[in-house]
Amino acid sequence: MDTAVTAKKKWWDGGYSPFNVSYGKLMMWYFLISDAFTFGALLISYGTIRFSSTSWPDPNEVFRSFPGMGHANLPLVFVSLMTFILIMSSVTMVLAVHAGHMRDKKAVAKWLTWTIIGGACFLACQAWEWTHLFHEGAWWGRNPFHNVDGTLASTNFTNFFFTITGFHGLHVTSGVVLNIVILANVLKGTYEERGHYEMVEKVGLYWHFVDLVWVFVFTCFYLL
Repeated sequence: MDTAVTAKKKWWDGGYSPFNVSYGKLMMWYFLISDAFTFGALLISYGTIRFSSTSWPDPNEVFRSFPGMGHANLPLVFVSLMTFILIMSSVTMVLAVHAGHMRDKKAVAKWLTWTIIGGACFLACQAWEWTHLFHEGAWWGRNPFHNVDGTLASTNFTNFFFTITGFHGLHVTSGVVLNIVILANVLKGTYEERGHYEMVEKVGLYWHFVDLVWVFVFTCFYLL
C-alpha cells in the first residue's frame, strides 16, 4: 500500500524578516506598542476619575494665560501654540525621513535640525506652563482651582495633569536627545558609509508616536 507523503510548506526558513522589515524597526514597533499601553492605562485612569466626578475644573479658566500678556484672558491659546509647534516638528521629521530615502545628507541634517528646534520649543513652552501653574499654587497634592459649579476641587486634576504631561514631556526630551545623536551621526557621514538612513526612520517612528500621544493628552486635559 503506497503511503502518500505530503511535504509541509515552510513559511519562514530564517535569515530574513518574515514581516519584510528590519529587526531594528520591528523592535521599535514593539517598544511603541508597549509604551502605548502605558499611556493608555494613564489616560483611561484619568478618564475614569474625570467622568465619575460630579464636577471638574474648567480648562478655559485653568489654561488661560499667555507669556508676556499679563492677566489677559486667552483660553487655550498657549497650549494651541504648543500643539502647533509639535505637529510642525512631526512634519519636519517626515521630510527628514524622505530625504534619508533619497540619501540627501544635507536635507536630512536640515530637517532634523528643525525637528530638534521644534521639540526644544515645545519643552520650553511646557516648562513655562508648569512654572506658571506652580506659581498659581498648582502641584502634585495641591489644586487651587475650583470646579465649574464653584465647589472646591480635589487634587485628582493636578495629580493626573502633572503626571501625564510630565511623562509625555520626558518622552519629548528623550526624542530630542535621540535626534541630536542621529544628527551628529548624519554630519559625521555614518549613514552614508552604511549606505542607508534607516536610523533616521526608526527615530522618526518614535517622534511621530510622541506627537500622536500629545493629541490624546491635549484632548483629555484641555478640551474635555
